[in-house]
Amino acid sequence: MKQAQLYDVILAPVITEKSTGASEFNQVVFKVAGSASKPAIKEAVEGLFNVKVKAVNTVNRKGKVKRFKGIKGKQNDSKRAIVTLEEGHTIDVATGL
Repeated sequence: MKQAQLYDVILAPVITEKSTGASEFNQVVFKVAGSASKPAIKEAVEGLFNVKVKAVNTVNRKGKVKRFKGIKGKQNDSKRAIVTLEEGHTIDVATGL
């Protein structure tokens, strides 16, 4: 894949308490495009961060229904990828790309 296509697959890192805890197990969580496949996610992470990926798990998160100033609204659906890295490889998501 070309460099621009890699950025279309990986949208952003997910920085939450749960994803930070996953870093103890050599895992990193990313928000990815809804149409991204596991092999495409693996190729994008390896191409952008120069690391070796062991496994990719994906989660389709349905948007919640919320109220904004009394008006009913819905958050967007999103897809997340939990990427497990090989031993000795790390990604520091706090520094950015």
